[in-house]
Amino acid sequence: MKLNARFTFLPIILFIIVSFSGKHSDKIQKKVTKEITSYFDTEDFSTAVVKISDVDNALVKAEFGKENLLSISGSDGLLGYAYIGNAPSKTATFDYLVIFDKDFVIATSKVLIYREEYGGEIGSKRWLKQFIGKSKNDDVKFGENVDAISGATISVRSMTNAISNLLKSMKILHQKEVI
Repeated sequence: MKLNARFTFLPIILFIIVSFSGKHSDKIQKKVTKEITSYFDTEDFSTAVVKISDVDNALVKAEFGKENLLSISGSDGLLGYAYIGNAPSKTATFDYLVIFDKDFVIATSKVLIYREEYGGEIGSKRWLKQFIGKSKNDDVKFGENVDAISGATISVRSMTNAISNLLKSMKILHQKEVI
């Protein structure tokens, strides 16, 4: 009986270690690479982690401490930036990607991994296109300039809040000349 209890907790412990290790899983990294390749229409690019100090990270709502803000460069120089985030849904979390142009204007976004039975509609390109063109100077608010999705209210609110917090954080970091 004790042996079964140990094996029951092993997946939970592994999930916690992977979730908080600071590095992204290979699965997420592959999806990020695929999206960057697709958006910029090139396989010839490199990424570099944009370091945000703990002091500056403490000033913003978005999390920047897990190597999740990347600069993307191609043969002609800077292409843009990518942010990999995680947001809560009803009982789990989902991972998402936001690709910015050079001026930190949202170029595209994608739900990378959705872990719920309901609410996955937030991953549709049609719904996500609402964020394209938004910048650090824009407010995004559920019900005002972001549409609801029937059956996905919690996830819609969560994704909207995550994007809003990210844009507000970018504004603060830009004002402090961190980015």
